[in-house]
Amino acid sequence: MKRLFSSVLLRKMLTVMVFCWPAVVFAQDELAPVSRTYAITNVNIVQAPGRKIDMGTVVMKDGLIVSVGKNVSIPADAIVIKADSMYVYAGFIDGLSRVGLTKPKDEERGGRPKDPGNPKPEEAGITPNNDVRASINPNEKSIEELRALGFTAAHVVPYGGMMPGNGAIILLSGKSADDMVLVNKSSFYSELSPARGVYPATVMGVMAKYRELYRQAVLSRAYENSYASNRAGIQRPATDRVIESLYPVVDKRQPVLFKAERVVDAQRVLTLQNDLGFSLMLAELKEGWDIVNKLKSANARVFLSLDLPEDKDKKDDKKKDEPRKEEGKKDEVKKEEPKKEEAPKTGTAEEKAALEKRKAEFMAKYVGQAATFQKASVKFGFSTLSAKSGNIQGNLRRMIEAGLPEDAALASLTTAPAELLGLSDRLGSIDNGKIANLVISDKPYFNEKAKVRYVFVEGTMYKFEVKDSKESKEGKKGEGGKDGGVKVEGEWNISTETTNGVEQARLTLKKEGNAITGTMSGGSINPAVDIENARLEGNSLTFNFTFNYGGSKLKVEVAVKIDGDTLKGTSTVAEYGSYPTEGKRLPK
Repeated sequence: MKRLFSSVLLRKMLTVMVFCWPAVVFAQDELAPVSRTYAITNVNIVQAPGRKIDMGTVVMKDGLIVSVGKNVSIPADAIVIKADSMYVYAGFIDGLSRVGLTKPKDEERGGRPKDPGNPKPEEAGITPNNDVRASINPNEKSIEELRALGFTAAHVVPYGGMMPGNGAIILLSGKSADDMVLVNKSSFYSELSPARGVYPATVMGVMAKYRELYRQAVLSRAYENSYASNRAGIQRPATDRVIESLYPVVDKRQPVLFKAERVVDAQRVLTLQNDLGFSLMLAELKEGWDIVNKLKSANARVFLSLDLPEDKDKKDDKKKDEPRKEEGKKDEVKKEEPKKEEAPKTGTAEEKAALEKRKAEFMAKYVGQAATFQKASVKFGFSTLSAKSGNIQGNLRRMIEAGLPEDAALASLTTAPAELLGLSDRLGSIDNGKIANLVISDKPYFNEKAKVRYVFVEGTMYKFEVKDSKESKEGKKGEGGKDGGVKVEGEWNISTETTNGVEQARLTLKKEGNAITGTMSGGSINPAVDIENARLEGNSLTFNFTFNYGGSKLKVEVAVKIDGDTLKGTSTVAEYGSYPTEGKRLPK
């Protein structure tokens, strides 16, 4: 361990720490990784829809893309990732989301308000001064889930009523809300959500209140401008934080981001925009195919929902196919019965058939909405607000099957939202000078078998282990006590390849029944620490451990495959990267 530090590095121990497992770990606040330079080689680079470089190289340094192409020189300090014919895309952008937000508790009211017709702003759901940063939790599981799909940035908005507060564009990596925010106050978030038990308690009431506040802001802003140009003899303007929060909207410096799922809500929002003239973003739209031309005329920036209804027909078909094999033999011995003549359809049967037809037509329009917008030349992004992360890739494929070209689907995840959110100079494509937000998949992203292998967020690497179906089956056997001869017990010498050379550590493992326990020691891990969440699936072993350094807790995740008395895999230190790891079992 001593050879890792020169006399200069020793004097900077509060800035940099290197230890032998998993090669590089750094304190959470002040310490920096050994290298923030990465080179992705032998990769198919999809710079943007319609722009591709086969088997090229992407170099990142200090969170920015610095080189893209075929004959790119690799810096000496770069951590090289051999992508082996994988595919790299610009990181995806979520147009409307609450990823990473802590939902506030629904507090019960202590009785009927004194004046329900004129309630306090917060009682009416009018809290436009709320800052979404106060609700962001960097350790929220939803961040990991969305990032694992290739999303690297999101437009997040606060919870609330008709005027919940200001939105912000965040990067899906960071140790604090302030670290994550790329653009603060990126939108004035609004909903057509009535208040409970007070005015405005209906959608029509919300629209009336919205007009009232907006027009008050227009008059107040004009009076303030007049007062600023000549204060003598003029009564000073009154202050009102709710009204003042609308000034950027009135001045068209801040767009209004309205959530509108149903077509009737979208039409109401368009009516408000036509009356008041604000700059509009319409998000989480689910039923907009009939008003696509209205949205185009209104110059609205649109984000379609990635939530789709479940396709029950396909689900039913799978269920029908499952018992076929068993039924086959029975069908062979069964005598063929004479076919009965179908009875004429009753009125109820005809109504049911007509209903099923309407449902199928509605489903086709719903799933084909993105294709409809694309054919109408309306630029759009996607929002994940109500979508389940496990359904997102499948829903994108359903949209493509319904007529959305793959390039258009990719644009709606990258270049289109970057343009709609005013981020094209920083995000949306793989070009020199842009933020190093990338997603790497082992096959083209929209392929049904594609798996995300790496994600970079502002140059911070996240690696994802992919298990094939064979390993999964073996894992289930291993959990039942049949490990297929894979033995984990014993002491292992571990070596990890770092930019500073090969480092050594000691791993001790025990197995009792299905439970695996053990310790990790060596280098800066002194005394030894217990490993946690150890799991053996087939020959794949995963575990993690946490140790203290300088008052900070650092978590290391290990994923290796065991082959007899050897193991091989990676060790990952959260956002600091993954490093090749090998091991050999010591003889007893």
